Amino acid sequence: MPDDRDPGPGGDQPRRTPDGSAAPAQERDSRAAARARIAQQQTWVDLQVRRAMERGDFDDLPGQGRPIEGLEAEHDPDWWLKRLIERERLVVLPPSVQLRREDAELDGRLDAMAAEAEVRREVEEFNARVIAARYRLPEGPPLVTMPRDVDETVAAWRERRDARRAAARAAAEAAPPPRARRRRWRRRG
Repeated sequence: MPDDRDPGPGGDQPRRTPDGSAAPAQERDSRAAARARIAQQQTWVDLQVRRAMERGDFDDLPGQGRPIEGLEAEHDPDWWLKRLIERERLVVLPPSVQLRREDAELDGRLDAMAAEAEVRREVEEFNARVIAARYRLPEGPPLVTMPRDVDETVAAWRERRDARRAAARAAAEAAPPPRARRRRWRRRG
């Protein structure tokens, strides 16, 4: 009579099915075959990697010769956030510094706008962010940015726009007229 014992981690205990009967020999054989396939698969994968290395498939990969990032001795729970900031080139500044930067770049952004309503809306949104930052608890350096006067800012924008338009007209008048291009017809044959 065949022995239903499996010399595995359970020792010499017979392997039981869910209904309580001993496991058939065919099931044991299929488990042994699965373990053999897994062992063969590992050697097959190693063989494929070795052949690819011999062919040079792994040459010229990005990062070759540099240490793998993220293998520091200490575990940093915010590693993903730091990597996201580095990859996306995000700048994380305290609100006071961010508003100072926005204030310095505001005239350039306004000059790119065409309509006065857009300029007014942008200045009003900037002022709302400055006022909201004044009512929050201070984070980082002190907030020195002041809200802008909307009418004065729009008037300055209008003057800069008119000056750009006058300079463009003067440049257009000073430039020689464009030569008319002759059209050349080709006969398709």
